[in-house]
Amino acid sequence: MESGFSLIELFKLGGPFMWVLLAFSVATIAIIIERSIYLAWHNCKVSPFTDKIKSLLKNGNKAEAERYLASCTHRQTIASILLALLKSSVYGENRMERAAETEAQERLRRMESGFNYLTALSSLAPLTGFLGTVSGMIGAFQSIAMATDVNAQLVAGGIYEALITTVFGLIIAIVALVAYNLLIQRVDTFSAETSKAINDLSAVLLDENKIA
Repeated sequence: MESGFSLIELFKLGGPFMWVLLAFSVATIAIIIERSIYLAWHNCKVSPFTDKIKSLLKNGNKAEAERYLASCTHRQTIASILLALLKSSVYGENRMERAAETEAQERLRRMESGFNYLTALSSLAPLTGFLGTVSGMIGAFQSIAMATDVNAQLVAGGIYEALITTVFGLIIAIVALVAYNLLIQRVDTFSAETSKAINDLSAVLLDENKIA
């Protein structure tokens, strides 16, 4: 008697619902990799840009600060937000903060793209696994009903096979949830630092406008 099964054998034992779970697992891994690459490729640091812009503004070099931010690449996520703040500063406090917040929301939306799919997969995967288990249990009890000689091996084997989909569904859900929480933590950190940067620079710009 074999002591275990290979992954392919387990897949075959799980029944047709394993194909759905396979699609879910591929989608989960693809989203995690794509989002990880996106967040790693984009520079989400805020403090270095904020300190440099604040220094330029305090020295009265607002035009130079705008040129610096405009020269930043698309990878510097905070640059476009601070640029929107500076360009709208002449219209007053409410207008410039609203412009910066609008740009920040758009940047955050791009960073969080795909996160809703991870949360959906973390819910759908265990439900699909449980559905596969119920379907397998029905088949197992049908075999028991049709058998003339019912023994423990027949019952245990059917239940064992039926529970495979639940295990795979839970694994997919755990991976999706862990990845989501790790990724959203980075986005939340960027959001908090961006809000602080907007408030700090708004105060400097208001003081500059009063002096002017």
